[in-house]
Amino acid sequence: MTRVGVDVGGTFTDLVALEPDGTIRITKVRSTPADPARGLWAALDAAPDVRPEIILHAEGFEDLLWLRRQDRAGLYDLSRHHSPPPVERADVIGVAERMGPKGVVRPLTDGEIERVVGAVRALTPEAVAVAFLFSFRDPVHEQRVAEALRRALPDCAVVPSAEVLPVFREYERTSTTVAEAFLRPTIAGYVERLAGEAQRRGIADVRIMASNGGTLSPEHAQKHATALALSGPAAGVEGARLVGELLGERNLLTLDMGGTSADASVIVDGAALAQSGGAIGGIPLALPNTLIETVGAGGGSIAWVDSGGALRVGPHSAGAEPGPACYGRGGTDATVTDAVLVLGWLDANRPLASELRLDPAAARDAVERVAKEAGLDPAHCAEGIVDIAVATMVRALRRVSVERGLDPRSMTLVPFGGAGPLFTCRLAESLGMTRAVVPPHPGVLSAVGLAAASERVEAVRSVHRFITDVDAAVWDTWFATPERQVTTSLAGTTVTRFAECRYPGQGYELSVPANDGPTAVTDAFHRIHAERYGHADVEREVEVVNVRVVGTREGGMAGWRKGVEAGRREGGKAGGSAGMDAATVFEGPTTIALADATVRIEDGWQGAAHESGALIVTCDAIPPSRPPALPPC
Repeated sequence: MTRVGVDVGGTFTDLVALEPDGTIRITKVRSTPADPARGLWAALDAAPDVRPEIILHAEGFEDLLWLRRQDRAGLYDLSRHHSPPPVERADVIGVAERMGPKGVVRPLTDGEIERVVGAVRALTPEAVAVAFLFSFRDPVHEQRVAEALRRALPDCAVVPSAEVLPVFREYERTSTTVAEAFLRPTIAGYVERLAGEAQRRGIADVRIMASNGGTLSPEHAQKHATALALSGPAAGVEGARLVGELLGERNLLTLDMGGTSADASVIVDGAALAQSGGAIGGIPLALPNTLIETVGAGGGSIAWVDSGGALRVGPHSAGAEPGPACYGRGGTDATVTDAVLVLGWLDANRPLASELRLDPAAARDAVERVAKEAGLDPAHCAEGIVDIAVATMVRALRRVSVERGLDPRSMTLVPFGGAGPLFTCRLAESLGMTRAVVPPHPGVLSAVGLAAASERVEAVRSVHRFITDVDAAVWDTWFATPERQVTTSLAGTTVTRFAECRYPGQGYELSVPANDGPTAVTDAFHRIHAERYGHADVEREVEVVNVRVVGTREGGMAGWRKGVEAGRREGGKAGGSAGMDAATVFEGPTTIALADATVRIEDGWQGAAHESGALIVTCDAIPPSRPPALPPC
């Protein structure tokens, strides 16, 4: 069975076909930002012989979204403001009811429901978010209003918070529900069109990548739009995890550098580090997702000079249209891609995607304009652009590792994306790392991760109890409802339990594996707390806030095809091509042009080819002649 993964990025769309014999076939085309599906189908049409069977918001609380947590957007910057919620204050309707933690405090009357429905109908919305104060404990009032709205407005998406996120913390739950209602009409329409076109083309099944690293059916994805918010980067992390599994590397620091941005993440003990919250575009989404730190440092990030005469890079990007100056599509801004082309790291004779070839003269002209404004010669300007982009990416890598108690020096760096492998050594040096793995097919690793990703669904329940108050029978009762929800949604699933725990009084939780019962959860929580925050108190009670069940059904990774052809350019100069077979060693400085990315090996480093097609990049020590851009950990 051929499995196809399509990663629609800001600049390029990558297609990977995994054949039953382990062969990986790649197609890369330019993205179409106005309609992402066009890029998807263009990639599929560019591989005519690939025939996939599978492709992967209570009365009195109306101001909640604006009050937030009363925190500042910038602690010392009074001019900064939080992103506004995606709803106008005039469109928030209070409902006269109250459900307390122990049951009904103020009954919800039929007359109140009728009033609310009438007020909503007058606004003629596309979608409605319904979020009551204690609906996570008892959703009856919320369900009654939602059902009445669905009857009265059959063409309107009605989104109750208990169906999206049945947990405490009313602000985060409401914000997530509002985001779901805001996104659902658009996402549902897109997914419906996608599935329809797939059916027309004879594709039997379509799977949509989710932010937690798994895939969803189109029907599930249409009702869980917010679950897709970081789906693209999550696919890349899954691809990197598979590479680590292949090579026996269980602790990885990953960096996905594409044309528009760079995404940093971390894999600990063979599993992607996850979080239960975060924000997308400044809007809090309290859903489980793969930990990802995104920065504006892609190949298309624009170099510019600020009012003080300092050279800057990003966060603005040239994107897919018109793209960097060297794309020859009307772009005139100097970008990171233009800089590395000027430095001779890219071969202008090799297309980046399908028909896209590079124009060295346009790149030189663009870099020279920025260099003149900055008072630099073009070569130093190009190096400066690269150094600034590297420093930006290093900050993201430090946030997902050092700021979470993880030492990069004990980990392996996995750079990928179309641009990531160019900066392998410089990123590693800046973090004090001496080992990196450039994966097979690094330029399309997100699509590989998508094609191989497991099907995954999750369900959660709030409990708020001390572990010492719970026996095994009660423990199993907590998980019964979410396990039933998961197994109903995904037949043949493997169920894994997690408990979100904290010390009493803490404002944050840690997710702990819970398959082995309450005693094991207590011990694991103390250990994980010590690893993450540097301390633990084994004498203190441990409180379980939520229980979560994850159901997975393996996607099936066919394997990596052995032996990847590569062209080699010594010292940045174009040279002959060489097959990158197992045991081939490349001494830096050199540049290795792979089929879908280019690897730069710096002086003092060497790259050894692995039989899988991966490149193991190492150095004995950080070269003293090139100090890190930031202090090592």
